[in-house]
Parts: sequence; C-alpha cells; structure tokens
Amino acid sequence: MRAIQVTRHGGPEVLQPAVIDRPEVSPGHVLVRVEAAGVNFIDTYQRSGLYPTPTPFVPGKEGAGEIVAVGEGVEHLVEGEGIAWAFTQGSYAEYVSVPVSDAYPVPEDVELDMAAAVMMQGLTAHYLATSSYAIMPGDTVLVHAAAGGVGLLLTQLAVARGATVIGTVGSEDKARIALQAGVTHALRYDQFEDMATDLPAAVRGIAPEGVAAVYDGVGRATFDGSLACVARRGHLVLFGAASGPVAPVDPQRLNAAGSVYLSRPTMKDFLTTPEEREQRASDILNGILLGDLTVRIDRGLSLEEAAEAHRALEARETTGKVLLHP
Repeated sequence: MRAIQVTRHGGPEVLQPAVIDRPEVSPGHVLVRVEAAGVNFIDTYQRSGLYPTPTPFVPGKEGAGEIVAVGEGVEHLVEGEGIAWAFTQGSYAEYVSVPVSDAYPVPEDVELDMAAAVMMQGLTAHYLATSSYAIMPGDTVLVHAAAGGVGLLLTQLAVARGATVIGTVGSEDKARIALQAGVTHALRYDQFEDMATDLPAAVRGIAPEGVAAVYDGVGRATFDGSLACVARRGHLVLFGAASGPVAPVDPQRLNAAGSVYLSRPTMKDFLTTPEEREQRASDILNGILLGDLTVRIDRGLSLEEAAEAHRALEARETTGKVLLHP
C-alpha cells in the first residue's frame, strides 16, 4: 500500500512517500480503508523528535474510513461500516489496523471527511471544556489560537456551556472566523510587542479580575502572558506546545499569580474507560449530526502532500482542519 514513512526525525522534508506492506487484520482490530487522515500538531512533534518515536514509522493518529476486514473477537463492527478513530498510529496510509477500543461508528448522515476532521480535536476540546476545567455558566475563558481546529470547537463548546470566550488570533481573517464561532473578543496577538505584558493588559481590560481558565495549546510563546491572565484560584490548562515546550516552572509562580492551578493534560488520560470514550465520541459526532457543532476544513491534500500539510500547520497558515486523502 501507499503510505508516508519517517525514517529519521527532522523537518517536513522527512515525510517521504513509500510503498509498504498492508497491515494484516489481528484479533480485536478492524482493517480500514482510509478515506481521510487528520493532520495534527502531535504528528509534527513525532516527526521532529520532540515526542520520541522509533523510526521508521508511519505518522498520523486520526482518520476515518470503511472497514474492509474484521478481526477475531470483534462483535459489534462489520465490513462496510464507516468508522473514525483518534489515537491509532499509522493513519497516513491507504490502510490502517484500528483497535476496537479506538473505533467509533460514524452516523450514516455524517460524511467521513467530517468525522476525520473532528475526532482528535473534538475529543480534545471536549475533555478540556468538561474535565480539565469544567466550564460553568457565567465564566469568562481565554482560548489561544481560537481560529485553529481545537480552538474553534472549544469555543463552540464553551459558549454552549454558558461562557464568554476571549480568543487570540493571528490575523484579521482569523478574527472573523473566531467571532463567527462564538468568540466575543478576538485579540490580535500578532500585534502585541510583548506577549507577557500586552496580552494580560488586553485580557484584564475585558475581565478585570482575570479569566476563570486559560486554554493554552501554544506553549512557550504564550505561557507567561497566559499565567498573568488567570483570576485568583483560576486554571491554566496547558494542552500543547505549538511554539515549543515551556521551561520548568517554579511552583511559587502559581502562588504569586493567585493560587492558580496549572495542569498539563493529555488525551489518553481522559479516555480511560470504554464508557468515557463512547460518551465523548458520541457527544462530538452527534453534535455534528444535529448541527450543534460546526467543523471547518481548511484544506484537503493528497497523501504525497503530507510535507506541505505540516509546513502549513507549523506556520499557522491554517484556519480549521487539514486532511490528507490517500
């Protein structure tokens, strides 16, 4: 089968098209013909070596497609059924073997492209809004990169839970998109001279006491400013490092900031039981089906254009999801 393979860590250029063996279906798994693979920052972290991954490997952890073979012991999935997944390695390929625990049936009226676009970022937004810090009616929260894939979904979930959302964006076009998703105040961080001081000043001009929670997937470039935006006993949820990892933090800084809570969540810790996985996935897919959640697909590229997809994502040129089509 055709796939993208990484034989050494590095920049987008290490994403090389290859022909490799098609995976065999194994017990407890289904073999899926990939319709679309989602491109995510975690893919860039694995590619670069920030998240050490033994080489060679096929990147990609998210996608949707049609089941072509069912492994021994699988009872509730059948050939021809459409499924999506959000944590299965090897999705930049024509076929992938998906464990039953990561296979989410896609409602018939939801397109597979849409399911591929929403799974990882949708599940991420869901646990952020409901578990990392459970947003309450009347809260004001700050969402970084509010026009990105997670940001747009997180904004919609926050607004649905009764919150006011302040969002950071990098351009006027992204501000417009964020406002359409429900952001009340779109702050142009590309216009800040000093993120550590200008961001808190802008946020506290809107919410003088600070925000109940900051959702920060950017990392190094925004961390200091984010911490200064949090209200007393508020939450700084650091869920990514798009600009690089944050340096070690002295706990006394949390004290000085107002007894602030700092967390560094990861998705797998919020998908620990079949019931939890099914509930989160069901909420997201049904939200798409009912029109309560809108997913913006920025672009669809061929498998061979994986390097271009990574460059666009890392350059923050995207507003919404990037998909690869084998």
